[in-house]
Amino acid sequence: MHQDIEKVLIDEEVIKKRLDVLAEKVMADFEGESMVVVALLKGAVLFMADLLRRVPLSMEIECLNVASYHGGTESSGVVSFLDHTLPDVAGRHVLILDDILDTGRTLDAVMEKLKQQGAAEVKTCVLLAKDIPREEVMAADYTGFVIGDEFVVGYGLDYRGRYRNLPYVGILKQSVIG
Repeated sequence: MHQDIEKVLIDEEVIKKRLDVLAEKVMADFEGESMVVVALLKGAVLFMADLLRRVPLSMEIECLNVASYHGGTESSGVVSFLDHTLPDVAGRHVLILDDILDTGRTLDAVMEKLKQQGAAEVKTCVLLAKDIPREEVMAADYTGFVIGDEFVVGYGLDYRGRYRNLPYVGILKQSVIG
C-alpha cells in the first residue's frame, strides 16, 4: 500500500498531537452535558477511536452509515442514509465526527436529520477540511487540518474501500487512480 502513495501529507505523529488539541476543545465544550457522539461510517472510525480515547467524559457512541462518494474520487452530490434508524438524540448534545469536510453536503444533511430528531445541540468535528468553496455554507466546529483540493487516503479515508488503515494521510499516485 505504501508504494501507492505519492506523498505523505500529514504524518502519524502530527495527527496524534492535533488530536490532543481537539480533545481539549471538545472536553471544554461538552463537560457536564449529556453527550452523544455520532461517527459517520466508515471514514471516521479511526479518527473516532483515537480522539475519544483522549476525551474522558461520559458519552454514548453511535455510528451512522452515510455515503456521498459512492466509490469515486469526488462527491456524487447525493447523500445516502444507509441506516434505516437514527440514534436517539432527543434533548441531547451531539458531536458528529467525520473524516473530511469536502462539499459540506454530508455534514449538513446529517446535522439537519439529527436536529429534526430533537437534538438540543449539534456540533461537528472533522479530521480534514478542504480549503474550497462549498456547496453548503458549512464550517466544522472543530477541524484537525485544513488541506488543499487533493484526493487523500489513509487514517480512515479510502479509495474504493482500500487504504483506510494507513497511519497517515497521503496523496495517491495518479497511476493508482487511473
